[in-house]
Amino acid sequence: MNPFENAVALITGAASGIGRSLAIQAATRGAHVIATDINEAVLAETNQLAGGKLELYRLDVSDPEAIVAFAERIIPTLNNRPLLLVNNAGVALASGPFSETTLADFDWLLSINLFGVIRMTKAFLPYLIQTNKGHLVNISSVFGLAGVQNQSAYCTAKFGVRGFTETLRMELMGTGVGVTTVHPGGIDTNIARAARIGENGFVTQAMHKQGALSFKEAAKTTPDEAARQIWAGVEKRKVRVVIGADGRLIDRVTRLFPSGYTRMIKSKLDEAFKTD
Repeated sequence: MNPFENAVALITGAASGIGRSLAIQAATRGAHVIATDINEAVLAETNQLAGGKLELYRLDVSDPEAIVAFAERIIPTLNNRPLLLVNNAGVALASGPFSETTLADFDWLLSINLFGVIRMTKAFLPYLIQTNKGHLVNISSVFGLAGVQNQSAYCTAKFGVRGFTETLRMELMGTGVGVTTVHPGGIDTNIARAARIGENGFVTQAMHKQGALSFKEAAKTTPDEAARQIWAGVEKRKVRVVIGADGRLIDRVTRLFPSGYTRMIKSKLDEAFKTD
């Protein structure tokens, strides 16, 4: 069965990165794509790359009222078609260790990366249950598999997405609604370069720039390949998709050494960033 046939793919964070590739590929496969993002200008570029086939909406997933209004507008237009809801929108934060991270910055990231997923799911889950078909895809991260230093807010959000999605998987077991958690490794996107610098001043512009360069060097998977694997997972009704050699390595290490992986990963990070 082709999950894209007569389906609506609703993708958040579709202006760039994985979200852009997901939107373009879904349109190519025959789905009607509703692409959302807070950045309308860059979202329009995604539509151009998709040949003008996308239905575009500006949506801030950190705004609860905006999500409710959006769902009230969109759901009546779905007309009982299968919904492929992909909660992809996310941001990064460069603020150093948790001891130096302000609660305001922490809240900002969680409002988008975790509560954005929860709010969107809450708004559209009734439709998925009512139609008893479609698929929910929530983008976590390898940072939802392993806790990593200087990423306290991001890891908290992505572990939260993982737990939230796995709970939904159990609750929807036996229904026609598929549920998939995605754990990408390093994907060659702008997320690190576009990361918000913490208001505490711990991370300097130079540190931020170096961190973005290091991320780009380590990110070996393209957004197109990540999107291809995600949609392949939906087609096969996979409950879990881990992307990239780095993602699979971290997955194995955390499962084999559930308490010891922190020391192992810290040792690797200390070696990578060692200065003379």
